Order: sequence, then structure tokens, then C-alpha cells
Amino acid sequence: MLSVALTGNIGAGKSTVAQLFAEWGATIIDADQLVREVQAQGQPALEQIADRFGPSVIRTDGTLDRAMLRAKVLADSRALADLNRIVHPEVRRLRLALLEQARTRGDKIVVSDIPLLFEADDPTAFDVVVLVDAADAVRRSRLVNLRGLTPAEADRMMQAQLPAAAKRARSDYVIENDGDIPALERATALVWQSLLDRA
Repeated sequence: MLSVALTGNIGAGKSTVAQLFAEWGATIIDADQLVREVQAQGQPALEQIADRFGPSVIRTDGTLDRAMLRAKVLADSRALADLNRIVHPEVRRLRLALLEQARTRGDKIVVSDIPLLFEADDPTAFDVVVLVDAADAVRRSRLVNLRGLTPAEADRMMQAQLPAAAKRARSDYVIENDGDIPALERATALVWQSLLDRA
């Protein structure tokens, strides 16, 4: 089994690449989905988040107010570090369990989609690291025009991640995504073929 880490800074197009890999036969483990599971009602992490960040981050129905939490942690690096300490160990535990299930099933290529691979995980734990990257101006435009963030929110979210330049040197493949979807599909297909060869 080839264990692949897929990463990319916000707005780079990593989710589209993950979708293509899935269509072509990869097993996808989505770290963002695991975060949602860890932060769900009744989970210990949600209680710890409420203890650390106060009742304002919990909605009246008992679920996490993600926008409120994001506003608190983006403005404060210590708060972000505290949130990561609560959430990431449990996310990693779930991801390793899913990886083991995939290995047992005999899955050929397993792609762990991890936005904060270099910030909060261990890239060396994977056979291959694939980085999706796009110019800052392109990413910022996508966040504002496609995701509806304000320019200030987009800037804060981009600044909360390591610059992509530091990640490029530590990645086995870099998929450039400054163009359109067909160009991204072509670039991704080349990487996919190489992953198949390695698997």
C-alpha cells in the first residue's frame, strides 16, 4: 500500500485534486472530515474546546460555532496552538485507524488529505507527499470570490499557514494550480500515473 499525504495551503485547489484521485481509485482519508467528527456533540474534544474558548463557541443546539471559533483562533496564535493541541492528537488517532483498515483491505493507494500537514503532522510518516500550490494572489482571489470571505479574513487565513515555499522543498510532487480545471486535471493525471507506478 502506498501512503500518500496530500496538502496545500488554503485556496490552492487541494480538494479538487483529492476528488480526482478518488475518481481514479484512491482511498481518501479527509482530515477536515475527521476534525468535524472529533468536534461533534458528545465528543470529549468539544467539551475541552468549550472549556478553553468559552460558551460563545457553542451554539444553542449544542454544536460548535465554527465561525466564532475561527475568529478567536485566527486573531491569537496561542489560541490556535491550544486548539491544535486539543484536536490534532485525536484526528491523528482516527486517521491511523483508517489507514490500518485500508492496509487490511489491501487498498493500493491511500491519500490522506491533510491541510496542515507541515504545521501539525509529520510528513516523514508518509511514503509520498503531494503539494498543490497556487500563487498567493490567485488563492486570495478564490477565497474572496468563490468562498465569500472578506479580503481581511482571506489574508488572516492565509497568514495562519506556513508559506508554500517552505513546503515545496519538502514535497515529492508539486501540482501547480494557477490555471483552469482542465490544466489542473492534466497536471494531476501525471502525478497519479507516477503514484500508480510507485504502488
